[in-house]
Amino acid sequence: MPLLDIEVLSRALSVRLDEELVGELLREYVSQEKRYILRDWEPATLDGGQFVEAAARIVYHMDSGNLNRRKSVSECLAYVEDASIEGHAFPDRKSALHICKVLRTIYKFRSDRGAVHIDPVYTANQLDSRLVMDASRWILSELLRLFWSGAPEEIARMIREILQYEIPAVGRYGDQTIVQRTDCTAEEEILLLLREAGEGGLTRDILGRSVRKTPGRITQAVQSLERKREIVRVAGTHYRLTDLGARRVVTNLGEKIVVG
Repeated sequence: MPLLDIEVLSRALSVRLDEELVGELLREYVSQEKRYILRDWEPATLDGGQFVEAAARIVYHMDSGNLNRRKSVSECLAYVEDASIEGHAFPDRKSALHICKVLRTIYKFRSDRGAVHIDPVYTANQLDSRLVMDASRWILSELLRLFWSGAPEEIARMIREILQYEIPAVGRYGDQTIVQRTDCTAEEEILLLLREAGEGGLTRDILGRSVRKTPGRITQAVQSLERKREIVRVAGTHYRLTDLGARRVVTNLGEKIVVG
């Protein structure tokens, strides 16, 4: 399973939340995340508002019992925050208020940075985008924690994988998964493939079919990565990235994450 399986997320959340709003929320999140990975900082800052709109309407729906897919962000959050209203139905009142504060932060930040009306002197940058992305990840993680309908043990895994990201250089074509770069070593291809695979990992057979190197070089690379504790074999069948391996991907392979 790739990192952050959107179909699994959508099915699990739509059991308790409105399917259309969940779809909008996840589409906007994935769009922001992918553009952020590609170092296109502006969309996360400018388009974070669409994510906020979907999230605010979800929170309002679960707090009021009224489904309104067009209600404004301000109206949604004002209702949830209004202590004078009796019968707030959100499952955790404190969590609802925390979510509202973070959503307001994202929305106000966009406006103040000129994201609604572009300022000639404003240039979207990585720090601004990082703030919006991390806040969006927290919101999605909170909604998962509160409304996940799958097995409880899956919640923690899904939240952990939200903190990771897809690898654009890894492509899927039918039953084939490959690294779409020609400048990676066997070790680098294995690390990128395992990062993309997430906690499920990959078998040695799949690695052998996915890494575009000779069998001997793949075997040497696997053994080398094991010696360096950058990958580990679990359950006797699957290889997974360790924290050391993940750090190497982030620290040393940043330029090879994208399609070259």
